[in-house]
Amino acid sequence: MFGRLNTMTRGRGRGRWYLRLTVLVICLFAVIVIYVSNQVLTKRFTETISDRSEVRLALYVTNLMNELQRNSVVPQLLSRDPELILALEGQDYSRSTARLLSFVDEIGAASLTLLDRDGRTVAATDRNEIGEMHRNQAYFVDAVRTNQTIYTTYETDEGGYSFIYSRRIESSLGFLGVLLVEVDTARLERGWVGVADAVLVTDSDGTIIMATEPRWRGLVEEEALARQSAPSAIERAIRVTQGWAALPADAYLAGKAVLRRETRVPHQGWTLVSFTTYASVRERVNGILALEVMGFAILLALVFWTTSRKTASRLLFFQRESAELRALNRRLQREIAEREKVEKTLQVAEQTIAQSSKLAALGEMSAAVSHELNQPLAAMKTYLAGARLLLQRERTEEALSSFQRIDDLLGRMGAITRQLKSYARKGGEAFEPVDTRAAVSTALALMEPQLKTRAVNIIRTLPNEPVMILGDRLRLEQVIINLLRNALDATKTAANPTVEILLAAGDTVSIQIRDNGEGIENLDELFEPFYTTKQPGDGVGLGLAISSGIVNDLGGRLTARNAVDGGAIFEVQLPIIRQDVAAAE
Repeated sequence: MFGRLNTMTRGRGRGRWYLRLTVLVICLFAVIVIYVSNQVLTKRFTETISDRSEVRLALYVTNLMNELQRNSVVPQLLSRDPELILALEGQDYSRSTARLLSFVDEIGAASLTLLDRDGRTVAATDRNEIGEMHRNQAYFVDAVRTNQTIYTTYETDEGGYSFIYSRRIESSLGFLGVLLVEVDTARLERGWVGVADAVLVTDSDGTIIMATEPRWRGLVEEEALARQSAPSAIERAIRVTQGWAALPADAYLAGKAVLRRETRVPHQGWTLVSFTTYASVRERVNGILALEVMGFAILLALVFWTTSRKTASRLLFFQRESAELRALNRRLQREIAEREKVEKTLQVAEQTIAQSSKLAALGEMSAAVSHELNQPLAAMKTYLAGARLLLQRERTEEALSSFQRIDDLLGRMGAITRQLKSYARKGGEAFEPVDTRAAVSTALALMEPQLKTRAVNIIRTLPNEPVMILGDRLRLEQVIINLLRNALDATKTAANPTVEILLAAGDTVSIQIRDNGEGIENLDELFEPFYTTKQPGDGVGLGLAISSGIVNDLGGRLTARNAVDGGAIFEVQLPIIRQDVAAAE
């Protein structure tokens, strides 16, 4: 008996050393793997961020040059406008301001200003500037001396910069005045404001003339980076998750390391610089490292489980033979308790990994982007075909109008991609008074290419007075376009396809869109994502789900029902605001 005990005791001692050696080897291997993985993944993800930053920088430069080049053509076109020439000749400017206002939205400029031969503002899109003198300004003096379009960077009294294209206006009577076109750089700066970026543009002297942080303008880059960050784009640019892996730093904002990229802008010696943080690198690396830690923890748990199985088989014998074996049993119980603790740690790690699965919801966003961009893309295709035909017929000005519409549609597509983010995460956009009549008219205008291809009778009933709501006009137009598109699809098999649009105002604003199609079969699942009755390839079933979410965000309700005499009726009900409230807003 004692011989067996000694043999088992020696075997137990060897097994304990084997277990310790195995655990030590696994832990050492885990440390090496995690360390190497951290270094490799950190370098790889950092290179990915660098590549994305360069692509984004090239896009910023392209947008900036497109804006400058588009505005540079405007003075040459407007300097030949007959109404402006007649106004300067007859010194009758009663309709000149209205004329400029009719151009500014279509052109996309910040402002348009008309100066007489003395440099006095006689018409402007900003009525507060009428009567101001510009005789001694460089953009007026240089424009008077030449027949070419003049570009001028003008420093304002507020410390900012204005970018102006000017050109003289003349007729058979000689020099009449100067036309000024101010580039809308604020729109570009708003587009640069991202989640983790800061962007600036310097002139040939190194002075910052455009930036996502207004307080940087007028400074050189070193002075701007040394300033205290404001709680806007700068604060977002410097929030970096710093782990125990060193990341390469090109520059520092408020003591935080960021990636700096610059490129030359082919205009007046400008340079565009962007700063990108490394915030996502640490998160992505930590996610993969957590998977590796969990794998090694499971391996250790299997080792302990295997060891405990062998120990349990000997437990009954040692309990009957001696107190020493009973002490061994208590020690094994402690090991089991430690193993259970490890298992709880694994459960926590598994819950952490489960959170990553929520990113699968982003798949719906990609499908929604494809669905919502089909309409602008179809309209762009039609406008491009028309522009090609106009260019062949040498009708350049009408072709430029088609290109402007394509530019507006591109802006709308960018806005739609931003709007679709709210389908996965609610935002906090600011609402403003919106005339629903204008939203309906704009939606019909965007649907014009599709309406021309089909003989559909459109009946539109709109009030004579404004019907105001508090909301987002772009998102409301998106809802109306989705409902109109569904109505057109529903009337494909109708003998006399008809779509009726009724806008009524009472205690609430009601927008009804009715068709004479076959009606709705399943009203209960109509607004569920990915539910559709269309053929494969014609739709993915996201239009009504997105529309219902938008209407709910606007404080209203989207309902559907079948008409008594056939067809379907979709009704959007929104809270109305009175004229006095809208004026106050």
